[in-house]
Amino acid sequence: MKHLSKLAFLLILFFGMTSVQAQDENNPWAVFIGINAVDFFPTGSDVVTPDGIVSSPDFGDDLFFKEENWNYVTAVSSIGVTRYIGEGFSFEASASYNRIDRLGEVDTDDLSWVNLDGTIQYNFKNLINGANWFDPFLGVGGGYYWLDEQGAGTFNANLGINFWLTDQFAITIDTNYKTAFEDSDLDYFQHRAGVKFAFGGKDTDGDGVYDKNDECIDTPGLEEFNGCPDSDSDGIPDKDDSCPDTPGLPEFNGCADTDGDGIDDTKDECPNEAGSEAMNGCPDSDNDGIANKDDDCPNEAGPSANGGCPWPDSDGDGVLDKDDQCPNVAGIMTNYGCPEVTEEVQNELNNYAKTINFDTGKSSISKDSEEALTAILAILEEYPNAKFTVEGHTDSVGSAKNNKKLSEARALSVKEYLVNNGVEEFRLSSKGYGEEKPIASNNTRSGRAKNRRVEINLVK
Repeated sequence: MKHLSKLAFLLILFFGMTSVQAQDENNPWAVFIGINAVDFFPTGSDVVTPDGIVSSPDFGDDLFFKEENWNYVTAVSSIGVTRYIGEGFSFEASASYNRIDRLGEVDTDDLSWVNLDGTIQYNFKNLINGANWFDPFLGVGGGYYWLDEQGAGTFNANLGINFWLTDQFAITIDTNYKTAFEDSDLDYFQHRAGVKFAFGGKDTDGDGVYDKNDECIDTPGLEEFNGCPDSDSDGIPDKDDSCPDTPGLPEFNGCADTDGDGIDDTKDECPNEAGSEAMNGCPDSDNDGIANKDDDCPNEAGPSANGGCPWPDSDGDGVLDKDDQCPNVAGIMTNYGCPEVTEEVQNELNNYAKTINFDTGKSSISKDSEEALTAILAILEEYPNAKFTVEGHTDSVGSAKNNKKLSEARALSVKEYLVNNGVEEFRLSSKGYGEEKPIASNNTRSGRAKNRRVEINLVK
């Protein structure tokens, strides 16, 4: 018996140092180790002894208060193994040992007594809110006992309480009424007291949440999140958190909205500046539809084609530079922002052109024409988008064929001069008409002089 007492002490010490929970679906197994007392007195049954028939008191008399009627040994004398079934129900298989020296009111020889029981129990712990330490239970079952050489089967009724002192173990007391199937066999009460240890729950990640209830079995977490972690402590478990390492808000699936503009930082192209959804979270100070970060003029509305800046009108003529073919020279809108070549200007241009002289019989320009050409260049510069044709004319002296060739050569010579001195070539063309377009009679000397001319005319 002394060895059994030492074994019980070691088992209590081991389970007391192990982190286990009260028996339930997470810890489906439990072990009971304790002592038991057997009482034949309050069963209301007759007891047959070697001296005759002794009548016991009424059923239930002195059930707990007449210790001299109890049979017990001062050592571990009862063990049990319980398996949780579910919904508060458990099954217990137990065995007990005792020495019987009193049957009811009658002393007997020191008889050996052993019994085996199987019991279905229902625990009320889950029905008692806020008192998980207090765990009453009821049970029914059957068993078999041996009293020396005599054996009998019994129907058992069980009532008890588990007091879960910590999450590690409970103190258990219970009372069992066992009535024999045969009238000739003995009924009795058995009282037990001991400790119960629940075990068998699996917690893979060691976070205190059993795998059965752990939604993140391989990652340590928190009980409030069913075993899942909340790395950024924002109240949203990592498995549901789109930004698990940055504290955020539930409406953004755990992501932050640093600038408070209603757009979470992961979608906000300007997370530190409040903006609009249309601008992907960026501000647009001038409301021109271009976010400040992409706007070269964030405080002045302008089109995207000009980097968010308003188009300039460099020459102040009311025609924007983008539409102004002469952005640095004031003009009119009908002429694309360029000044209009008036009839007066056209006449002035041709007055100078008529004074251009050529070496006799050649297309080379004589040096005395420099002043006229300089004046022509100045006029053309004032109208940078205007296009002109340089036309050559002759009198009727000589063959028409030669006159045509000469007029073409002289017109081309003037064009080349103007191009070489800064006029863009695409603005000029040249053509020779020979004697085809006289402006005076070729029958007079003065008339022929007028017909030998160069004209520079606007191309409309």
